[in-house]
Amino acid sequence: MARSTGDLVAAFDVAEAIDRDLEPSYNVAPTDEVPLVMERKASDDGGPPTRELATARWGLVPSWSKDAKSGARLINARMETITQKPSFRQAASKRRALVAADGYFEWQQTPEGKVPTYLHGEDNEILAFAGLYEYWPDPTVPDGQPGKWLRTCTVITTRATDALGHIHDRTPLIVPPGLYADWLDIGTTSTADVQMLLDSMPEPRLVPRVVGTRVNSVRNNGPELIEPAEAAS
Repeated sequence: MARSTGDLVAAFDVAEAIDRDLEPSYNVAPTDEVPLVMERKASDDGGPPTRELATARWGLVPSWSKDAKSGARLINARMETITQKPSFRQAASKRRALVAADGYFEWQQTPEGKVPTYLHGEDNEILAFAGLYEYWPDPTVPDGQPGKWLRTCTVITTRATDALGHIHDRTPLIVPPGLYADWLDIGTTSTADVQMLLDSMPEPRLVPRVVGTRVNSVRNNGPELIEPAEAAS
């Protein structure tokens, strides 16, 4: 993600950005910070919910976890099971979010080995991955102190369509702009209604681009990672 806070505020009709700006990153790895759009309940004045832009650590840590190490394993949540699995069902009901991204990488298995591929929107628009978030209380930090609560998130995945399935059998579930409000609606909490939301998501329309192998190392970062393989070589 290499967009400015202002770009994200405009794209997602955000009322308030509550965290620091993130540095541009072209090679986001588990436990990195990512931009998160969520709706929060208004104060006791009875006003409408507020849409906020925040940051979250990629890798969900459920509130009941004994430590934060589990988050590195829960970077993705399968759409087919999020309303049943203990790690995700509470967040699916109460803490849905949009994870903003320019695109993502997959590695296509070929006879010659794994080929890194960058997938992005047809017009290079900002993508909104369907996500879930949680707050985890760090038992080593006293109540009321900075750092007590760790905000983490996961990206929901679905089966890839025929157009993308040859690259990988899973793909992030992408929320179109017309469904942002429905996905973020904190009034939608029942399992049946959440399932209806999930089922209403259209198939993603993404463009694949084979890129160079420098992306294979998380130590590498920069716009050259998303250039076509010929230009990156």
